Parts: sequence; C-alpha cells; structure tokens
Amino acid sequence: MTDDTSTAQDRAADRGDAVDFAERMAASEQFMSLFREGMGLLENTANYLDGPGRADSHELSRIGALAYATESMKLTTRLMQLASWLLLQRAVNNGEMSEDQASQEKSKVRLDHVEDREQSAGFEELPDTMKELIAHSLRLQARIRHLDGQLRGAAPNTPDSNPVAEQLSLVRTAFQGDSE
Repeated sequence: MTDDTSTAQDRAADRGDAVDFAERMAASEQFMSLFREGMGLLENTANYLDGPGRADSHELSRIGALAYATESMKLTTRLMQLASWLLLQRAVNNGEMSEDQASQEKSKVRLDHVEDREQSAGFEELPDTMKELIAHSLRLQARIRHLDGQLRGAAPNTPDSNPVAEQLSLVRTAFQGDSE
C-alpha cells in the first residue's frame, strides 16, 4: 500500500466510515497514472495544434477547416476542464486543499458538454491525428466523469436503467424457469 492509499483509509477511519473505493482510487497510484495521462494528453494536443496540426488544417477544404477550428476549440475546452478537475483532486490528495474546498471548485468544472456528443460537419475530413486526440480526450473524460460521480456519491447505473441488462435478465429468468 502506498502512503496515499493509507491516507484515504485514515480519513475514512477518522470519520467512522467504511473505506470508499472511489476515495481510495482517487488517492492511489492509479489516480496518478490518470493524472499523468491527462496532463500528457493536454501537452500532446497543444504541441499538435501549434505545430503539425496547423499545417494539416491548411490542406483541408473550407468545411474541413471550419470543422478543424470548431473541434479544436471543443477539444481544448474539454482538456482544460479535465485538467482543472485533475489538479483539484491532486491538491486534495496532497493535503493542499480540503475535500470541501475542492468540491466547491469542482462544481465550477464542466465534465459533460452536449456538444461533446456532436461532430461538426466536415468531421470526417479531419486529420487522423486530430481524430485520435479527440477520441482519447472523450475516453479520458468518461473515466473522470465516472470517478467524479463515485466521489460525489452519485448512484451508479443500475441494471434497471440499462435496456441491455434488462433483456439479459429476462433471458436468464426464462431459462431458469425451464430448469425448475
């Protein structure tokens, strides 16, 4: 166990609570790996957009160039929000900020944007590197949103809210009924 994990356990024990898996993950090496991934993606994206991406965008059609501009703004906004969340969580882990302070600040961070689920007209023209950066950022965003929800105590999706799980449950029930 790392010192960060034992810190999370100590905080839970001090409160008289059971150790929360999300809190343990947020204070673990696994979180630091997520943190490094997020900061690395931010740096890689900045390097691409300021360098090769700029040259790539000049080769696009007008609609492709508009898509490039739109998607690059969405990408940088998304990454800045994710970096803010990661930095706040790291500050909590390092004891530089209380969980309550971080929670107040995190409430200003938008981890979900409707426009993230929409592709601009001309998206298919974007350079592959740009598409890969966008896809990576969306996967990272989903992971951070999931962790944030767990830390806030949001209820995870239940099988009742998942149509596939509902159908699988019906199939299981049907087969169990035959065996009795």
